[in-house]
Amino acid sequence: MASFAFALMTLGFPAVAEKPHVLFILADDYGWGNMGVHRRDAGSSPEEIQGQAEVQTPNIDALIDAGVLLDRHYTYKICSPTRSSIQSGRLAVHVNPINSAVTSQNYDDPVSGYAGIPRNMTGIAEKLRDAGYRTHLVGKWDAGMATPEHTPKGRGYETWYGYYQHANDYWHKSTVFFATGEVDACLNRMKDLSMHNSSYSGPVRNATSLSAACEEDEESDPACYEEYLFKERVLEIIRNHDVSSPLFLFYSFHLIHTPLQVPKAWLHKIDDMVKAAGGKPFDDQNRRLYAAMTLYMDAAIGEAVEALKKKDMYDNTLIIFTSDNGGPIYEPGAASNHPLRGSKYNDWEGGVRTNAFVSGGFIPAERRGKKFEGIVNVADWYGTLTELAGVDMEDKKAEAANGWLKQKGLPLLHPVDSVPQWKNIINDKNGRPDAMHLSSKAVLMWPYKLVTGKQPLSAWVGPNYPNCSTVKSIDDHNGPLPAPDDVKIFGESMPLAPTPEEVDRQTWTIDCGAGCLVNVRDDPTEHVNLAADPKYASILSKMQETLKEMNKDLFNPDRGLDRVAACDVAIEQDRTFGPFVHAEDFYSPAPEKDFGQRFRDQVLSMTLHTLNSDKVKEPFVSALKKMGTKAFQNMNTDKCLVPSREAVSEQYTQFTV
Repeated sequence: MASFAFALMTLGFPAVAEKPHVLFILADDYGWGNMGVHRRDAGSSPEEIQGQAEVQTPNIDALIDAGVLLDRHYTYKICSPTRSSIQSGRLAVHVNPINSAVTSQNYDDPVSGYAGIPRNMTGIAEKLRDAGYRTHLVGKWDAGMATPEHTPKGRGYETWYGYYQHANDYWHKSTVFFATGEVDACLNRMKDLSMHNSSYSGPVRNATSLSAACEEDEESDPACYEEYLFKERVLEIIRNHDVSSPLFLFYSFHLIHTPLQVPKAWLHKIDDMVKAAGGKPFDDQNRRLYAAMTLYMDAAIGEAVEALKKKDMYDNTLIIFTSDNGGPIYEPGAASNHPLRGSKYNDWEGGVRTNAFVSGGFIPAERRGKKFEGIVNVADWYGTLTELAGVDMEDKKAEAANGWLKQKGLPLLHPVDSVPQWKNIINDKNGRPDAMHLSSKAVLMWPYKLVTGKQPLSAWVGPNYPNCSTVKSIDDHNGPLPAPDDVKIFGESMPLAPTPEEVDRQTWTIDCGAGCLVNVRDDPTEHVNLAADPKYASILSKMQETLKEMNKDLFNPDRGLDRVAACDVAIEQDRTFGPFVHAEDFYSPAPEKDFGQRFRDQVLSMTLHTLNSDKVKEPFVSALKKMGTKAFQNMNTDKCLVPSREAVSEQYTQFTV
């Protein structure tokens, strides 16, 4: 037995052969500069001290101090590709490099012709169930919805409580434009909050959960706030878990994605904490909201960790934490990636290098409090967890589908390309020395990164961002507006400004053309473009050729169009999104609707079918685009909280492009 334990340790595993419980925490749109640990060594200027006072994440910081900070953890630049990558074990470019509407369907491709993960890929929860794990998901999914196979249930999770698409309203659970960034085929009239377990599958029907009546409550945890519902479900799973089986609990926050909504009490809490830390009051509305939402997330994580300890599970628990992408610096995203360059939606470090760490009692004592600087891709958690669970990561289901796909001339499914990272993290060894395909426009060949083409939101922001200068910039039509590709109407991009040149200017877009070359080891804030330096000509050429070759392997099937059929099924299910293709046996029986509701549903269905018809859709979408462009040019997405004469002093936090 002693020799067996020694063998485990030499492989980089703890001496205990027991499979660890796994709490995987995924934050949404979490900015690099919004995590406390990244503010510790920020400097002693008044601006940096104010930033330190505003970023309050005591539970996250404590977990990092008791674990391993992952300093070079990379994801995709937007959410659905990253989430598809985690669940499938493929680099995002090999599974889903775009945000598609959950209502999409390509009738000619029954495997990959939908949003999210292709139908025949094996999810990480399926693998872990084969290893004896109990598998639960709470929160955001955003990895596909069209068929039952696309749902968390179809991907191996025994239970789920959450929502399917990019975001919803934290109070109403509706799919409003400022949550999803699009006008969908259902005119944003549907809710998005569902669940499944051993006895039920379908919309959440609890009246309190769907109500927004508690929005004005002063209490700390009003029962209708979405993140309260998620937190309570997480705590329930931990409390009721039978510890004779290992637990895989995927805690997928809506926080800190827009819309910026949080119970009032948390605004008061963050104000008090900033004051106690010696800081001044917030001068910007959105920065205050974002800080309060971050504090709520941190506290929820603290409660989950405490529940693990009370259950005597913590000592054998591996906690994995990451954000799905960098923070959005556009308004009203309100994140800060200071001092990194960029934002969600681009390939700079601020868009793809994320807050990440591992912690929990499963971390060997000698590695606690350390920083790991090896390259980790978010896809690597698939291989890491399957290795710890003792199952292979090969996807036989995808291999089997490829035979049929080849016959039909359809895109083939990529194999899993995850790199198991546990031994590397424990032994402090870089497990990804080779080129890593970040997107169709970027490749990392350590220590160099090549970024090509147009990159929106290519800015550096100051220590206290956004601020009154940002508000003035928006008011003066100088941005930052959201990236244009993901603001859509019926699946079509909506212009955010009158001309393409104005769109680029107001989205802080630069064009790297054939390539901007940076050394991210020596220049982590990416201030120096080496592309024009003759000394780096050979490196630039090699990386350009590498990216060109890698892009030949890009997986980007035709995912189809927004389908009104998705709206029809949602209307049947209390106007709640869910699977709409071959979903007859997916839903549990619904309560009988009264005549009035049936009549209202019929009117809505007829309206949606009319607007989605070939004759009406094109002029309708065209009219909405024109209205949308004007609206974006006149939106008040943030507010300065100090008199205008005082705001002049805030110029130190202005952006630079």
